Amino acid sequence: MKRDLVAGLEKGLQVIEAFDQERSRLTISEVAQRANLTRAAARRYLITLTHLGYVRHEQKVFSLTPKVLRLGQSYLHSARLPRIVQPMLYRLAYALEEAASAGVLDHDDLVCVAAVSAGRLVSTTLQPGTRVPAFCTANGRVLLASLPPQQVEEILARLSLEPITEHTIVNKERLLLEIARTRAQGYAVVDQELELGLRTIAVPLKNFRGFTVAAMNVSVHAARIPVEDIVERCLPALLKAQVELTALL
Repeated sequence: MKRDLVAGLEKGLQVIEAFDQERSRLTISEVAQRANLTRAAARRYLITLTHLGYVRHEQKVFSLTPKVLRLGQSYLHSARLPRIVQPMLYRLAYALEEAASAGVLDHDDLVCVAAVSAGRLVSTTLQPGTRVPAFCTANGRVLLASLPPQQVEEILARLSLEPITEHTIVNKERLLLEIARTRAQGYAVVDQELELGLRTIAVPLKNFRGFTVAAMNVSVHAARIPVEDIVERCLPALLKAQVELTALL
């Protein structure tokens, strides 16, 4: 029930979320604007978070402290999905000698919940806690494909699609076709749309009831594997891992 919500906790979390990769240091006024608060309210929340150790204050600028990582670690350590998927990612990554990760949809973004690099640093985006746009990632497209088509159209309609690389698909009609293809074939291949040099193939992870709960991918460097070879090289191992995980999720 909405009347049971604690507004102070909600706004405090909004203040933490105001900080991101582009804006890691913010003034009170900037936090107020990004968190939709008055300047006085933003100041009180920042002072409280500083007292609790989640924020540091230097002159007129605030930034997050490493203590904020405890919030994400609480999920990674307590959630069932990362614990189940992680061992399979190790087997997958080391069998293929490539990077593997699993992610979930959070609003319009893909959030990585588990990852293994197998000694190859393919991308800095492939690590737990990383948040990237869903529309231009293989895991993201697999998860979007699991949604009703009408919901996918609504998501794309509200997004302001910006090209991240020269390969990023930003035409909404073409994106809808790519997501429909993913839905039909059961996997997605994305070629350098999120990051130059990064090619990724992903499959959905379904529970025993048949509901998609996450997505799992293998990522390779474009210089090593041509895009036309990625399905033949990586998809069989992904599908085998997919079947094994279905019985556990």
